[in-house]
Amino acid sequence: MTEILMPDITVDIPEGGFTIGEAAAALGIPMETLRYWDRAGLLREETPRNAGGQRRYGRSDLEWIAGVIMLRETGMGVSGIREIAALSRTPGTEAERLAFFEAHRRQVQREIARTRRHLAAIEQKIAAYRAVVEKEES
Repeated sequence: MTEILMPDITVDIPEGGFTIGEAAAALGIPMETLRYWDRAGLLREETPRNAGGQRRYGRSDLEWIAGVIMLRETGMGVSGIREIAALSRTPGTEAERLAFFEAHRRQVQREIARTRRHLAAIEQKIAAYRAVVEKEES
């Protein structure tokens, strides 16, 4: 069955789940990153293992990891993700999780505004150089 984990991550999850290599490939991250996130406490649950001790990632694991990828891509650091993972393991912490994500949203909004200012400055540079080049060509 095809699962949509994030807008840009869609995978077919086999019956027994993914090995770490398959999960990393499906999510577009290095295997070592996934191992590190596991050791660093960024995953919501302990990664299930098969009888041979190999990690096996199911749908809920992949959904969580896709969320970690999204948070990293929005600039959240490891300590922040560790914090939300710990809160997510604890029932009754919904208000704290809400506050956590509201604070992160404010940070992302500040970064977007900053990036827009930078883009406007780049657009001004392009316009200035375009005017010079067009003047030289005429």
